[in-house]
Amino acid sequence: MVRLTVLAGAIALAGCSSDYQGKECVGKVESLSGQPLGQTQALVIDRFSSFTVTTSQAKIDSGTLRTTDRTLYLPAAVTREGYLAQRLSDNRFCLIDSPNNQMITYTCK
Repeated sequence: MVRLTVLAGAIALAGCSSDYQGKECVGKVESLSGQPLGQTQALVIDRFSSFTVTTSQAKIDSGTLRTTDRTLYLPAAVTREGYLAQRLSDNRFCLIDSPNNQMITYTCK
């Protein structure tokens, strides 16, 4: 019985430690007023309480996303670089760069 418990625990740990590599996502670049500025691509690694966006130019970690009420407010954080990072849904993420009047909304498949 002890062997069975140890084996079940080992299998559970192996299943939880998968090498999740993230998703390729398309980013819609806009001004803060909604003017289209183009598109970009990035690899987004979603960890539910945070996410990381990796492009050819930069790697941005959202840090711990917070909200007082997930039913009313989007989980968000301010990154080290000064971006406002938001989780819009399970497949949509946003980085807002206020000083440069720009936001990128990433949609992942």
